[in-house]
Amino acid sequence: MSNEVRIVMIEDDLGHARLIEKNIRRANISNSIQHFETGSEGLAYLFSEEVRGQGPMLILLDLNLPDMSGTEILAQVKSHDHLRRAPVVVLTTTDDKAEVDRCYDLGCNVYITKPVDYANFSDAIRQLGLFLSVMQSPEID
Repeated sequence: MSNEVRIVMIEDDLGHARLIEKNIRRANISNSIQHFETGSEGLAYLFSEEVRGQGPMLILLDLNLPDMSGTEILAQVKSHDHLRRAPVVVLTTTDDKAEVDRCYDLGCNVYITKPVDYANFSDAIRQLGLFLSVMQSPEID
């Protein structure tokens, strides 16, 4: 089992995806990033056997995807035994209070409105990554 925190990004806008990755790298975070442009591709990966046997992950989630709502993905992730503890950072252009509250009610850890403020974003990613690395339980032989 790998102990490196994997980053899974579900973001349909390639420009936003590149900017998010650039900000992650500028924060000196070198973790692998798996990028998906649709919710269905992202969910297929998250629920795959490949993911089930691996270590911790951080999910970066856009709410406005072409094939489904990010809140649907968030609800599915947080209701799944293997994924419910994975931190989810919602990155979206929506700053509607009802939408923000709904995401927190569903279990998101951080809600960031695009365009992303570099300092807040990198700090949130770094803190969540540190949290995951500290909270790893030892493997059982």
